[in-house]
Amino acid sequence: MSAMVEARGVTKAYGAVTVLKGVDLTVRAGEVTCLIGPSGSGKSTFLRCINHLEQHDAGELRVDGQLVGYEQRGDKLYERSLKQICGQRANIGMVFQRFNLFQHLTVLDNITIGQVKVRGTSEDKAVQRARELLHRVGLDAKEKNYPSQLSGGQQQRVAIARALAMDPKLMLFDEPTSALDPELVGEVLDVMRDLARSGMTMIVVTHEIGFAREVANSVYFLDQGVIEESGEPNQVLANPRSERLRSFLSKVL
Repeated sequence: MSAMVEARGVTKAYGAVTVLKGVDLTVRAGEVTCLIGPSGSGKSTFLRCINHLEQHDAGELRVDGQLVGYEQRGDKLYERSLKQICGQRANIGMVFQRFNLFQHLTVLDNITIGQVKVRGTSEDKAVQRARELLHRVGLDAKEKNYPSQLSGGQQQRVAIARALAMDPKLMLFDEPTSALDPELVGEVLDVMRDLARSGMTMIVVTHEIGFAREVANSVYFLDQGVIEESGEPNQVLANPRSERLRSFLSKVL
């Protein structure tokens, strides 16, 4: 399988604070990769660099073979135009902690708006696709509701459907269950399991260690901007080599 995401020496700083300190990572097409680690370790920042919501300062980041946010001319890198960056982002679905739905739009309109305005899909086709996805995430009856009328778990499932409506080649999840009541976590993880089974390439920042163990092809443990350990889940989660990872797992398991 070809690499969908390749990171080599990715560095990011905010002023004097370096958040990512040379991150190397490879995710192959069709794989699920989970990023785990304590709060403030750089997981979410790295995820945001993948679709250029944050600009990395050094290193190389590619999605499906293309440099993210930059293009190379000779031996120098130049930032892509906003139109080019938006074109790259259109192929990368992202699901945030806080849903980020448009509160003034119905569920159906939340899912169709990107298809129509970014992809140029006809209204009829966009509605058909939205209804297919609502069925997939178990929310057929909610298309006329507004986000405020839904539970957190339902809103997150709408957010997943909205991202999928753009037919992305890669899905990024930034702690998608951390803002949910415990009894609502399962319904979102079920949708993500279904996505994984369908072959969607996914990078998931999560504290759901059971989900990582069950679904991921690889797990990366970040601490203070550095990947301390990485490998298959049964290796990283069951037989951690570093004391730092053992300590982390003892607190979250």
